[in-house]
Amino acid sequence: MSKRAHPNLGRRQLLRYAGASLILSVSPIAGAAAKLPSVLAVRIWPAADYTRVTLEHDAPLKFTHFIVENPDRLVVDIEGVEFNSVLDSLARKVATDDPNIKLLRAGRFKPGVVRLVMELKGKVNPQVFTLEPAGEYGRRLVLDVYPVNPPDPMMALLEGRKDAVEPLKNEHDFQITEKRPDEVAAKIPEKPIEAPEVQTSKKSGKPIVDRLVTIMLDPGHGGEDPGAIGKAGTYEKNVTLEVARRLKARIDAEPNMRAVLTRDSDFFVPLQMRVQKARRIQSDLFLSIHADAWIKPDAKGSSVFVLSEKGASSTQARLLAQKENQADLIGGVNIGSKDLFLARTLLDLSQTGTINDSLKLGKYLLGELGAINTLHKANVEQAGFAVLKAPDIPSALIETAFISNPEEESRLNDDAYQEKLAGAIVRGIRQYFIKHPPGPKSKLAALGW
Repeated sequence: MSKRAHPNLGRRQLLRYAGASLILSVSPIAGAAAKLPSVLAVRIWPAADYTRVTLEHDAPLKFTHFIVENPDRLVVDIEGVEFNSVLDSLARKVATDDPNIKLLRAGRFKPGVVRLVMELKGKVNPQVFTLEPAGEYGRRLVLDVYPVNPPDPMMALLEGRKDAVEPLKNEHDFQITEKRPDEVAAKIPEKPIEAPEVQTSKKSGKPIVDRLVTIMLDPGHGGEDPGAIGKAGTYEKNVTLEVARRLKARIDAEPNMRAVLTRDSDFFVPLQMRVQKARRIQSDLFLSIHADAWIKPDAKGSSVFVLSEKGASSTQARLLAQKENQADLIGGVNIGSKDLFLARTLLDLSQTGTINDSLKLGKYLLGELGAINTLHKANVEQAGFAVLKAPDIPSALIETAFISNPEEESRLNDDAYQEKLAGAIVRGIRQYFIKHPPGPKSKLAALGW
């Protein structure tokens, strides 16, 4: 605006209009700066191991938290956040059978502060932390409540031994009939196992099994981490859990085996915690169950992967390991809590021998999977999978099929096909132990390292 454009305006009027223009030009910016952060979504993942509450938000948050007793409550104060319908809906999101949370509510505590109050069903060790954007998620505030007395995977194993039977006396007890290829033919009289160990046959000098074989089954992903998602909307985390449950039932039906799951419902387990659970029960095998995905929808078939100390056996194996190793970023790990994770790298002098055993295991698994599905690769692949780094437990990651392939996605949702997968994996496990009876329990595992 100028005198030339408005010759009838005086100097004071010009200044008034200029001031108004200046105010108009900066007001949108000031308004944006004043906008409070918003909570966009709330998700609750209940489990016996722990319950996780996730608040996804669109800007950084400041918060404090503390525990109140009688009754036990976790209180979280969030500064400068907008109280909206998402926070108002918190109370309706807690399931009545949640093992750890009784009630959860939010409200305006004082100007500029929203207070979350979580009423607990018992004593907990809370962890409250933030996560940067990862995968499909934005910023997240995470409230994890761990029971002071968490479930012990060893107890899960012991409960499964109530109907334990006398162990195998030699490898011929693994005979398989033609009529029932996925069942052990001979039934052995029941006898509780008190001191599992491996002895040597005087006649042949070969080791004989004189203890229960324990297997850790690891359904991939879970909770905040959905894994791959098929075109029809199938979540990998759901398929892996269903297959693992069926596999556990079949293993537990074997006369000399028991299985334990790293997760038995929809919650996230950090990668190293999965390894740690296997070592706590002194597992003889570790099997991680997954459903592959690729950028092209025509990729198909089953695959088996084991750890590599040197490098990946193929570009695809390397890319897959990178993707699976990002699970902690997506699922959400509190990097400030060191007591939940193994403090040292799980590689030692025993790793090479363990990898060799893993390769043998993978070969038997691949052979049986090839009988029910196309094999994506005819050989066992290798890469640096974090979840396979137990130094003394033969470990394999099974990609059951490509969830990104519409045809295989449909099969993965089929009960009959899931049973076929479980049966094939059990046969592969059995073939492995026929040729490689388990030795004495690892001293490292016995020490709980």
